[in-house]
Amino acid sequence: MVFSSLIFLFLFLPTVLALYYCSPRRFRNGILFLTSLFFYAWGEPVYIVLMLISTIIDYSFGLLLDRPKLSDLKRKLIVTLSIIVNLGLLSYFKYADFLIQNINTLLGTDFQFNELPLPIGISFYTFQSMSYIIDVYRGTARAQRNWLDFGTYVALFPQLVAGPIVQYNTIAEQLRKRSENIEMFAEGVRRFIIGLAKKVLLANNIGLLWHTISISNADSMPVLTAWLGIIAFAFQIYFDFSGYSDMAIGLGLMFGFRFKENFNKPYIAESITDFWRRWHISLSSWFRDYVYIPLGGNRRGLAIQMRNILIVWLLTGLWHGASWNFILWGLYFGVILIIEKWWGLQLLQRLPRWMRHVYALVLILIGWVLFVFEKPTLIVSYLQAMSGFNHQPLWDDSTIYYTYTNGILLIILIISSLPKKQIPINNFTSLLSVVWYGFLFFLSISYLVDATFNPFLYFRF
Repeated sequence: MVFSSLIFLFLFLPTVLALYYCSPRRFRNGILFLTSLFFYAWGEPVYIVLMLISTIIDYSFGLLLDRPKLSDLKRKLIVTLSIIVNLGLLSYFKYADFLIQNINTLLGTDFQFNELPLPIGISFYTFQSMSYIIDVYRGTARAQRNWLDFGTYVALFPQLVAGPIVQYNTIAEQLRKRSENIEMFAEGVRRFIIGLAKKVLLANNIGLLWHTISISNADSMPVLTAWLGIIAFAFQIYFDFSGYSDMAIGLGLMFGFRFKENFNKPYIAESITDFWRRWHISLSSWFRDYVYIPLGGNRRGLAIQMRNILIVWLLTGLWHGASWNFILWGLYFGVILIIEKWWGLQLLQRLPRWMRHVYALVLILIGWVLFVFEKPTLIVSYLQAMSGFNHQPLWDDSTIYYTYTNGILLIILIISSLPKKQIPINNFTSLLSVVWYGFLFFLSISYLVDATFNPFLYFRF
């Protein structure tokens, strides 16, 4: 089940809201837990068992860590064992076939693949469970003794399958005690509609352009068509993922939870460092807090800092998928970030703002080529098309056609990627706001009624 589906919007969500608000407060986490399991089972009923096993294991490890007078050695063993179990489950389902494939290639062996489907959202809920254990180990959070509350944290359907990644210490108090009110609920509805419109009206439509261009032969593709295609993908993945995050944050508000922001206008970035402060913030924060800083961060000299950055970005690439292109994508950004930290940012500050912005956008778009194509030959071919090395013209009739038929959409996408000024709220603007969001919701539903193209890109991670 996805948020941008009629079943979710008109059956599942209204039912859950009715059960939640008609129940005594002490039962509300239980309702969220059970309905979240149903939400997950809608797509993959078998893998509920996997998620429940992971939840029980981490709940038990948390209780063990919270035992009084436990020696430091035993605490380290417990947290290490928990991390091994969590990463072991993630690796088995997500990376085992990738490892087997590479072993067979290198050694000429013929090991059989598992060919297991990837459990939806396993990377997200695994990282959430790990953050709980590490937070309890560090003493930044107390162990959760109520199993139902902990299960709600792991399985909470608004952010279960595609984030944002919610660190336990940011939500522990809200699990125990939170207040719902009409203003918070209304803000949640507004945020959900924004996310739904981003996903349905913007990401899906520009995704059709990218799909058309991506299946074309890059060897015969004009330069501007190649650039137009990867720009379309850049907009698709941004509005797809940020739209999902907006919907997740909005749903959280409806149930009294405040999740941290996951995007902050990333395409206005003026460096790659700036971009990664704005894109998928919850993932960057997770790797910073639980990998980069424990490795020493930037406290042990330039060489160690560079090593730590490369490790983090190797893992960031692997987190996105079991494929060499994701590893290349992660290391690509890791190297750029090292260069910027070493001397690049100082050089960029001497350039005009528009040049810094162009620099960032060009590198980001090249990065998306590495991200979207799994086969190295396709990556090389598309980069050659973008650079003109395939000896094709700058544009042709198809370029003009794609630009003409998608021109208004591209303008809307650009405007929607820019910061907005806050408009003072009064009775008139409040009425206009209701009309506007009602109109967006109506348009989104109208699109979904006949939609045949409605993917969520981050479900596969």
